[in-house]
Amino acid sequence: MKSSAQSIRQDQSTGLKERWWRVFDVRIGALPLPVYLVLIAVLAAMSAHGKLASDLPTGIALVAVGGFTCAELAKRIPWIRHIGATSIFAAFIPSMLVYYELMPAPVTKAVTTFTKQSNFLYLFIAAIIVGSVLSMDRQTLVKGFVRIFIPVASGSVAAAVVGTAVGTVLGLDMKHALFMVVVPIMAGGVGEGALPLSAGYAQILGVEQGPLFAQVLSAVMLGNIAAICCAGMLSYLGTRRPHLTGNGRLTVAQDDDVGSAQSPSFEFDVNSVAAAGATAIALYLLGVLSHQYFDWPAPVVMLVLVVAAQFFQLVSPRVRGGARFMYGFFSTAVTYPLMFAISVAMTPWGEIVTAFHWVNIVTAVSTVLTLTLTGFFVARRMGMYPVEAAIVNATHSGLGGTGDVAILTAANRMELMPFAQIATRIGGAITVMIALAAFAWLR
Repeated sequence: MKSSAQSIRQDQSTGLKERWWRVFDVRIGALPLPVYLVLIAVLAAMSAHGKLASDLPTGIALVAVGGFTCAELAKRIPWIRHIGATSIFAAFIPSMLVYYELMPAPVTKAVTTFTKQSNFLYLFIAAIIVGSVLSMDRQTLVKGFVRIFIPVASGSVAAAVVGTAVGTVLGLDMKHALFMVVVPIMAGGVGEGALPLSAGYAQILGVEQGPLFAQVLSAVMLGNIAAICCAGMLSYLGTRRPHLTGNGRLTVAQDDDVGSAQSPSFEFDVNSVAAAGATAIALYLLGVLSHQYFDWPAPVVMLVLVVAAQFFQLVSPRVRGGARFMYGFFSTAVTYPLMFAISVAMTPWGEIVTAFHWVNIVTAVSTVLTLTLTGFFVARRMGMYPVEAAIVNATHSGLGGTGDVAILTAANRMELMPFAQIATRIGGAITVMIALAAFAWLR
């Protein structure tokens, strides 16, 4: 009798434990539900008492809760969740909350300080680029880099023509449509695009840069939103038409190397992951050093170095395995927190609202659609998957590094980050140089 009672109690205890484990395995993003609720309660209490710090642990907790909450809300909205709603929510909703003072001031201050001091956007980009490049098949990597220039270049020319024509038909001056709306969208973001572009315009015209920068920035924001939506729709198209997508692979591989190009076999351990992280940081710092000495863009230098390392097989297979794990971790656990942080600290909602005039919206959307569709249709002739090529072209109209993250997240194709950097950084730099030369000539 006693043994039977003990057995019943043990069964009850096991049942309660398993039910609790099932609750613990419910996730909000990467956070277990009980941990998520505890973090909300603790952070709310700290904020209420004015004790919310901006140190590393608190900053990570804040951006994780904020980013995963935005993504989780977007996932539960029918239909639009298929067109990049998770990225749009994480990239813009926090900025709106800050602008309308709906986000608690201590939270805004802590997230902004943490984001700007830690600069973990570039840690994320370094981990994603190094991890994705070192995980690629070498031949696939080389083919992709050689071929991607054709869709990006042809898409840029087509987008410039169509966007300018649409803006002119809708009542904009042709020069204004081209140089203030279309060109900024393809200029490579804010730091590498909008700032030098507006500075060049101001110098040529002999006026203040501020008003020109505001106009250029609004076009960049509109283009980024349109690109995120296009990427989400392309991802959905890939699920409905599997023959159009390589599921993250850019070039069409031959039958005998599909396996190696898609899922190379790696062995790794914890030390290999640490070695991969150190490799990513070292390559990024070499890029920073080149920027300090020669004014070369750090992400582009880092990209060239890691591609060379992969091409000449300078990194061991075990460290490449660690890089693949590092890539998986950052793309899964860091993307939405990063987007939340960037939205709070660096995304000006006021500029976005200013740009919401229907003529600007139609012109921007037509520009991004032309750029994306050109990549889609040119891809077949270049031996690339249409969905992936179109997504890379869409990143050419994004908001620099943050735009690449949002667009590739919406498309669920973070593997394309190296090619996105080519489209954004190099394509943007070429766009700025050509635009300033043409602007000075047409003045």
